[in-house]
Amino acid sequence: MDSRFPTAGSEELLRTLADFRFELRRFLHFSESAAIAAGLQPQQHQLLLQVAGAPEGTDVTIAYAAARLELKHNSTVELVDRSEREGLLTRTADSGDRRRAILRVTRKGRQVLGRLSSDHARELNELGPRLAKSLRLIGRHTESASAAVMQ
Repeated sequence: MDSRFPTAGSEELLRTLADFRFELRRFLHFSESAAIAAGLQPQQHQLLLQVAGAPEGTDVTIAYAAARLELKHNSTVELVDRSEREGLLTRTADSGDRRRAILRVTRKGRQVLGRLSSDHARELNELGPRLAKSLRLIGRHTESASAAVMQ
């Protein structure tokens, strides 16, 4: 059987994946709109979230932020520069390695991030059950497909 073409049982999977993708896109649209309404560019919001939400003891550097945002190093530097100019974060030289800069969210950045995080948590609370249902259906399809291969 050629797995590139949908089978009769995969139509439900396609619908479920389409619904899941739709819900994710709705959340991303909400998130982008909320960031803009708060006076941030969406990538600035994501940067602040990654810096503030880094695991305890993590040195949040440009390289760390670039990896978490899936951006190139130079694009992350530009984003950090803009955010620093706007008073949202600070950049200080790493005392152990002067070539690296450590990023920290400022009080202003934390205030904006706090408001956005509350809004996002409310939105995810409403969206969560729909996403969870889609994930359960996708999991069932995957389990069924695995069982069929094993037989």
